[in-house]
Amino acid sequence: MKLELKLFYKIALWTSILGIIALISDFGFSQNDFSQQLFDGFYFIVLAVGIVSTFARYIENFALIKRKVIVFDILSVCFTFWIFYNYLFVGIPFETDQVLSNPIWVRFAVVLSFIREFSEVKFNYRREFLNPAQLFVTSFLLIIFLGTFLLMLPKATYEGLSFIDALFTSTSAVCVTGLIVVDTGSYFTGFGQIVILALIQIGGLGILTFTSYFSYFFKGGSSYENQLALSDITSSQKLGEIFSTLKYIILITFSIELISGVLIYSSLDANNFQSQYDKVFFSVFHAVSGFCNAGFSTLSNSLYEDGFKYNYLLQLTIIFTFVIGGLGFPIVSNIINYLKYRLRKLFSFGKNKIANKPWVLNLNSRITLITTVSISAIAFIAFYFLEYNNTLAEHQGFGKMVTALFGATTPRTAGFNTIDTASMLFPTTMMIFFLMWIGASPASTGGGIKTSTFAIAILNILSLARGKSRIEIYRREIADSSVRRAFAIISLSLIVIGLGIILISVFEHDKSLMEIGFECFSAYGTVGLSLGITADLSNASKLIIAVIMFVGRVSMLTIIIAIFKKIKQKNYRYPTEEITIN
Repeated sequence: MKLELKLFYKIALWTSILGIIALISDFGFSQNDFSQQLFDGFYFIVLAVGIVSTFARYIENFALIKRKVIVFDILSVCFTFWIFYNYLFVGIPFETDQVLSNPIWVRFAVVLSFIREFSEVKFNYRREFLNPAQLFVTSFLLIIFLGTFLLMLPKATYEGLSFIDALFTSTSAVCVTGLIVVDTGSYFTGFGQIVILALIQIGGLGILTFTSYFSYFFKGGSSYENQLALSDITSSQKLGEIFSTLKYIILITFSIELISGVLIYSSLDANNFQSQYDKVFFSVFHAVSGFCNAGFSTLSNSLYEDGFKYNYLLQLTIIFTFVIGGLGFPIVSNIINYLKYRLRKLFSFGKNKIANKPWVLNLNSRITLITTVSISAIAFIAFYFLEYNNTLAEHQGFGKMVTALFGATTPRTAGFNTIDTASMLFPTTMMIFFLMWIGASPASTGGGIKTSTFAIAILNILSLARGKSRIEIYRREIADSSVRRAFAIISLSLIVIGLGIILISVFEHDKSLMEIGFECFSAYGTVGLSLGITADLSNASKLIIAVIMFVGRVSMLTIIIAIFKKIKQKNYRYPTEEITIN
């Protein structure tokens, strides 16, 4: 009996995989009436097999009823039965079925069936085959090439897309950069824009975050090797915290995106959209793109578009969204815990009074928040005064301040623009270079060298200036490994950007060094701002920019760790000698 069930589960898995392939073919290629009916009929087969498979698992192991996954199974089964009820008992012919006339529900059910079946597959990770860094890099490469294939499907664009342009767009979306070679809103169809949206979401969180958490959710556990790999990727200090960390990441992401989407929707003028669907999709797209610091927009000139560039409530919402996304999941989680602690302490009295805990907000959060606020404040003041009579001239009063704040914060990996970037003054442009290079905070959806790396570099300079051999702050000492890692990241970033500028200048004789440099800094910081030359680059230059975007997202240090084999630490030390530096 068990052998028969195992065989049936395999059949159910492959049926669900074929269902996803059918969905891709259905959306990606034009269908005639006959082929469409075949696809629609096959969807119902996938759903039927999925329901039987779900019931079989509970019959085989009744203890599954105690797991949280039963909620998902009940909802998905009820949803599928609702679809079948409409088809079987409403009494409408197959060709004009009300459910199939709005097939999104059937297709959504097919996706749910695939998630349920695929989550039951057991993946045993082995470090001997791939170390965590290699696994992380490989996962991004796989998603980039999958996205490239999907964007090249006939129904993804109105005019077709070359392999280089599809690869560039997919890399930009997965690496949450925002540099584009074709206009997202007018060149891609609804299906193509949904693919880009999915790539942004997966790239922002990481495919391993999705698959690992949902696998744990459905199975109720994970192997020790898998947990070790995830602890490296999520920077969890304890194995027991891994899946709670993943849960926080997913909850924080979707909660903020939901709040942002609602605020964006409420700030929009319906006259700027052809339909209610367009308004909702705009809100969802920009909420996800904002939180993931992707910078993609369905508008041709990003937010510098008539009807949007004076919408200051929209701009403030997007600022809030990408700043939170750029802080990093550990920082946001720590801030939430700190706010909970402050609220509990505020409303605690007498015997129930909560004791003072000075380190609820940890050192990592303090350094990141102080650096982020300091850089943003200085950049805001500089942008406001430098561009007051230039790109800010068309705004008045409060509008100037909001636009200046947007211009000061978006270079740190967000990539949206509410001004004509190419019209900025030279000093402002050079400041944008610097902000793009610093980027967002560690463990966030952004790129760059990261705020903590920049902070450690500044603290190290101050320590050397004061004659100290250690970096000390808030009665804590920064570990030597963190200092070495920070300066390795800084050095590698300059090498990658410099090499990119040299290579692109070989292929682009008609572009200025300023334009090429801006493009490379933007790509490495996964920012997406441009002086307007991206679409005019040669194929060779596009490939170079794509590589820089990838390196900026996964980090050159991670790639080096993935390439080089780790050596075992030896229990000896050589004599120490000072090297002449200056």
